Amino acid sequence: MAAESCPCGTGKPYEACCGAIHAGRRPAATAEKLMRSRYSAFVLGLSGYLWQTWHPSTRPTTVTIDDALVWTGLTIEDTTDGSPWDDAGTVRFSASWTTGHRDGVLRETSRFAFFEGAWVYVDGSIHH
Repeated sequence: MAAESCPCGTGKPYEACCGAIHAGRRPAATAEKLMRSRYSAFVLGLSGYLWQTWHPSTRPTTVTIDDALVWTGLTIEDTTDGSPWDDAGTVRFSASWTTGHRDGVLRETSRFAFFEGAWVYVDGSIHH
């Protein structure tokens, strides 16, 4: 996937975007960048990365990715805080998906925290 566009929607090559974060070559500098990297991890089936970037107080024992679900696009709608000098932030997004003959959109506001030197996902509120 080296020269392909990153699934997160920035238009940058994967290796220069979420690929560098997934590989541990650089941390996600903001809550939004972590959100984008987690979306890309869902697209690419990187359940270990999703587990590692989940706050220990809310993370499940394991993370299972539904192989039948294909993520088809991410739109960041709003962010609150979550910059390098904050210790918390939110990202409101819409993520499109398809599975079999059904299409849909997940709309969520995710909460993030800067914990032990890195941004982590805390939890999210689904919007209908």
